[in-house]
Amino acid sequence: MGLFSFITNDTKRSIPNMYSDRPNFTVYLIDNKGNIWEEYEYPGYGTFMGKDFYELVAEMNGKKTREEGIDIYFNEDENSAIYPNLVQDKNREWVNEKPKQCPYQGHFY
Repeated sequence: MGLFSFITNDTKRSIPNMYSDRPNFTVYLIDNKGNIWEEYEYPGYGTFMGKDFYELVAEMNGKKTREEGIDIYFNEDENSAIYPNLVQDKNREWVNEKPKQCPYQGHFY
């Protein structure tokens, strides 16, 4: 599996992975129920403090598996699903806004 990353919802910054030459910054994964996962050094494979982004997409949409979450993220109409937020401000209130993929995979800038 290759590296991948996202753009933060609030600051529109690429989330660099821990192997990148870019400095890391703290990112918060927030769901619609107020749960927050704080990641200091993103490993580059979709997990934020042990919580898999795509599994969370699945859970938030009444599904169970990572594969279902991937299918929702890449194949659902954005208006028919709900998505977690990836933000730098942990006090930012959750909004249903799909985080965009980072075109540089969080590494190849």
